Amino acid sequence: MFDAPAKAMPGVVRTHNAAVVLHQLRLHAPLSRADLAKRIGLNRSTVSSIVAQLLHAGLIHETAFQTDKLGRPGLSLAINPLGGCAVGVEIDAAGVRVFLTDFVANTVWSRRIRLGEGEPQETYLHCAEEMVRQALFQAQVQGLRVLGIGVALPGLVDVHEGELRYAPSLHWHDIPLRTRWSQRFGLPVLIENHANAAALGEFYFGIGQNVPNFLYIGAGTTMGGGIVINGELCRGRGGFAGQMGHMTLDPNGLRCSCGRQGCWETLVGPRQVVEQYKMRSSYADQVLHEEGDESCFAQIVHAAEAGDLAALAVMQEMGHYLGVGIANLVNIFNPQLVVLGGHYSLAHETVIPVIKETIKQHSLFPMRTALSVLPSQRGVDDAILGAVALVLDDRMRAPV
Repeated sequence: MFDAPAKAMPGVVRTHNAAVVLHQLRLHAPLSRADLAKRIGLNRSTVSSIVAQLLHAGLIHETAFQTDKLGRPGLSLAINPLGGCAVGVEIDAAGVRVFLTDFVANTVWSRRIRLGEGEPQETYLHCAEEMVRQALFQAQVQGLRVLGIGVALPGLVDVHEGELRYAPSLHWHDIPLRTRWSQRFGLPVLIENHANAAALGEFYFGIGQNVPNFLYIGAGTTMGGGIVINGELCRGRGGFAGQMGHMTLDPNGLRCSCGRQGCWETLVGPRQVVEQYKMRSSYADQVLHEEGDESCFAQIVHAAEAGDLAALAVMQEMGHYLGVGIANLVNIFNPQLVVLGGHYSLAHETVIPVIKETIKQHSLFPMRTALSVLPSQRGVDDAILGAVALVLDDRMRAPV
């Protein structure tokens, strides 16, 4: 995400170099000033000057003297957890979640409110705003400086204008969330599509660290994906890239929430998996004892692991169709890694072998060579931690 220093105006170069220092510490701390100079390719005096600024800003701190190297020991440096905090918000058809985290994404406070389908848009936004106020109060009580609010939303998100343009699962159109919340809370507000946010979260905090090219495929109430190329999210011209769930796999298939037929989501979405299980199993009423597609999906996963043949068949079919779609994406993007996130990560033991076999059948040989398919380390929290990552990424790109 951060390369060698660019040739530009001195202020721009200094900001870039400070971002590179933070990036190295995020991935490899503890490091001394000498270690940083060697890794980045700058002289010691320049690195020492940048470190002094970052220490003054409270973004990094000195930890202890290095004792495992010859010569004069240097003080080790690391990201300061108290360097600031971020509010992460996730909104989907199931409800609203809010996290307050420190500067290294440790959760300080969290809350979730479940909402039923069909609740008015203002009910969702009012709940989210009240929870954000509670998070900000917690930050004030604990003496933490709030850096901003990150929001993960379903559907088409215009990241440049800060607007949710269209969310099929919520039936929302043209919500100017950044303007509304920046005015209400007086803080930077960054919004992103669920799956893109989750992909960024994987790059920052998960299995995608140090992997410059990977695909993220995840599911909450709906399914989608994010694409990381050369350490950057691929957002496309209008910021709408990554709508993988609406890639047509069966033109004569079921109607999707977006109004089209045969979208990938209609074959592998959590709601569709639950419906398939209900149709196939005579024990569905006993297995699915909680409401909501997400809860029911998790129960089907557990049933499959316990030997329920109908549940196992549904999971394997989902894995097959996931593999077909992923194989197409592998042929296009040639990633090093495919991360299976959200609720799909719950089923990884059952579906990843099926996905790998399907990719083998439907992708070109050079593309699948050394390709890894792995579950997200953050599981169902990956989107909301991605919302946190939006704030931390924004701060780390312009730390001075």
